[in-house]
Amino acid sequence: MKDIIVIVGPTGVGKTKLSIELAKKLDAEIINGDSVAIYKRLDIGSAKPSIQERDGIPHHLIDIRDVEEDYTVFDYQKDLREKITEISSRNKRVIIVGGTGLYIKAGLYDYTFQPGTSNDSYDDLSNEEILNKIKSYSPKTIPELNNRRRLVRLLNKLENDEIITNNKDNLLYNIKVIGLTTSRENLYNRINKRVDIMMENGLLNEIIALKDFYKTSRILNSAIGYKEFYDYLYNNKSLEEVLEEIKLNSRRFAKRQYTFFRNQFKTNWFDVNFEDFSKTIEEVSDFIDKTN
Repeated sequence: MKDIIVIVGPTGVGKTKLSIELAKKLDAEIINGDSVAIYKRLDIGSAKPSIQERDGIPHHLIDIRDVEEDYTVFDYQKDLREKITEISSRNKRVIIVGGTGLYIKAGLYDYTFQPGTSNDSYDDLSNEEILNKIKSYSPKTIPELNNRRRLVRLLNKLENDEIITNNKDNLLYNIKVIGLTTSRENLYNRINKRVDIMMENGLLNEIIALKDFYKTSRILNSAIGYKEFYDYLYNNKSLEEVLEEIKLNSRRFAKRQYTFFRNQFKTNWFDVNFEDFSKTIEEVSDFIDKTN
């Protein structure tokens, strides 16, 4: 099996577009690596590629769950590995693309979960929100607010009450990790504009159609771009306040994504040429050809 291509990077940096163009060049199929795009009806807020944008390239692990269903990193690990085997059996190249680092790493590395256990990175939550969840369990000791790793570890332990064993450095596949990056100022501007474009494309209508699910859906109350609307729907927060909160949370999430992909993968980084994206495609494609 040829190396699996993994395309990572912060939100709004062009991962989807690159993956589709590379899939055409490499005769590949794409596996979604975004924890929100897994769900049906979460289209605009997740920036899920439309059928037209997919341009005939098969996409996997998109729209496989309803919003009232739970889906864990354990579920994704199993599904990802099955799809890798399935696609490879057709002599097609595999491209994984997305920003949910823990999902991707758990699938490609030797993470061992107890069935039914979730091991969440809580990327959609701030340290303060994680701490508040921890406090609801009334533990004997609580980590420092700025120690995110310990906060995440403790909340997982409290929510699961199960043992998780890992050989996290044991890679199960041959992979090439492509990271897309740009300046912080440019990225933040793109994130802010992206939220505005989502609103123009009908995000509010998408949210209103989902209102009845907010009381029970875990994903709607945890995913950036959706969770913020709860207060708009039920607590009279203004739309302007909600949109600013989405932009802020998205920028914070992008920062955490950078940290994860720099520390957890051997990532080959490429500065995106937004004025002529074809040059970025060519640069990445040349890199893949030369390192085969």
